[in-house]
Amino acid sequence: MIPKPEAAKAVVAHSSKVFNEFKAFISKGNVIDLAVGVIIGASFGKIVTALVTDIIMPPIGLVLKGVDFKDLYIPLDGKSYPTLDEAKKHTAILAYGDFINTVFEFFIIAACIFFLVKVVTTMRLSQPAPPAAPTKSEELLSEIRDLLKNQDSR
Repeated sequence: MIPKPEAAKAVVAHSSKVFNEFKAFISKGNVIDLAVGVIIGASFGKIVTALVTDIIMPPIGLVLKGVDFKDLYIPLDGKSYPTLDEAKKHTAILAYGDFINTVFEFFIIAACIFFLVKVVTTMRLSQPAPPAAPTKSEELLSEIRDLLKNQDSR
């Protein structure tokens, strides 16, 4: 079945309208800012993961007599396995050690965001607020005052 030319023209017109709306949406500054924030946030997440996994958790594990949090798990079949990888091959597991690492990552990210917001808020408060524009009633009162001054000077 060959589409009718009118239908094809309508599809093209609708497609170009949608494309133009999308182009206008993407070119707005907020969308670009959001995209940059997401990319930086993803990179920051990787840095925090490395910090927690490679810097913070090993000393904590050492204090807890050599416990490696990545290897903490519960096999759901009740059997014992020598390693986490071996357990994953044979049964479902609860990897609570990874969960503990993720909780540490969350708290570090939350603390960083808290301090970032605190710094930005402090910077905004330190800048003087622009003077407020006069209200409509203040403008009317100023006009009345000026008219009265002009009458007195005559």
